[in-house]
Amino acid sequence: MQPEHQSFTLANQAGYIWTWWKNDPLPLLPPLPNFSAEEATDLATLATLMELSPTEVTHLLQQSHRPYLAHLGTQPVAVGWSATGRAEFGGGRANFRLPPLNRYLYYFITLPTHRGLGIYPHLLQHILTQESRENDRFWIVHQLENIASQRGIHKAGFRIACHVHHLPNEQLALLLPSSEDPEAALERAHAASVVFRLPLIEESSGHD
Repeated sequence: MQPEHQSFTLANQAGYIWTWWKNDPLPLLPPLPNFSAEEATDLATLATLMELSPTEVTHLLQQSHRPYLAHLGTQPVAVGWSATGRAEFGGGRANFRLPPLNRYLYYFITLPTHRGLGIYPHLLQHILTQESRENDRFWIVHQLENIASQRGIHKAGFRIACHVHHLPNEQLALLLPSSEDPEAALERAHAASVVFRLPLIEESSGHD
């Protein structure tokens, strides 16, 4: 699928798509004593952290989605998933199949008692370090109001690829962000449009 280049009237912004490409820098994070992370195999722990049933967790695993657990000491404190194959976001408004060498990171949860410690960016960087051995591009989405996620994603080293906006027909479209490097921004926005099968709007009217 090629990105669309049209003029749309956009409704409210829904969120952001961020990306990290192999060989992008990984910022140095403040040390987090006793932090560790690994690919998860304990379905019961995953289900408890995510407040899902083991059956629901198994369903995600059957889609070739890979879970990771973060620990402080011996206590599991956060979970996140790396998807290949089919995935979605926006309540199903964006359904897509990831191309080879691409990963979609999603469903990150940190226990309320451990938020604000910097666990999220550490877990993101662990996944990037592990999976960039075999993959080139990583994508992550957050809703506009989720400022905590935005801070963690930025700290981990991701760059904004696109703004995600609603269209009047309740579908989604991508808006090219402003950038000090327009050529690089356009390349990543085009890639996001192809991956997520959403139109890329380089110029528009009516958006916030």
